[in-house]
Amino acid sequence: MRMADMIENFIKELFEDDDYIEIQRNDLAEHFNCVPSQINYVIATRFKPTQGYYVESKRGGGGYIGIRKINITKSNYLMHIISNIGNQITAQEVDIFIGNFLSYEIITQKEAKLLKVATSDNVLTVPQDIKDSLRAKIFKNMLLNLVED
Repeated sequence: MRMADMIENFIKELFEDDDYIEIQRNDLAEHFNCVPSQINYVIATRFKPTQGYYVESKRGGGGYIGIRKINITKSNYLMHIISNIGNQITAQEVDIFIGNFLSYEIITQKEAKLLKVATSDNVLTVPQDIKDSLRAKIFKNMLLNLVED
């Protein structure tokens, strides 16, 4: 197991009794015999809002980091994505979203295939200047249909 995985698992185990924890970066680095920047890396990459966490850094008093576990539902996550997609989106950007949806278990493999096919350049045989805006409309509407009541 990699160091980052061990640190992540250790922090997640701290959430067993509460939805909020405070950790001291230097103490955690000492516990794992690593540099404090390794702790920063794990927190920045594995404890994001899209993964269900809110992180706040508290300066002074040894530099505590507060992490709150938040409940992100599938519907809330999809609505957040829909509202943040602009009027245009490329096929590559759709692929990134689909990959994230799969890794966070927001959609199934079958839903991923349908999203990918419906927004692919092979299907969107319209002039290039309107392709990305049409793709955005299709993608947003398909995501809206995945939102649960």
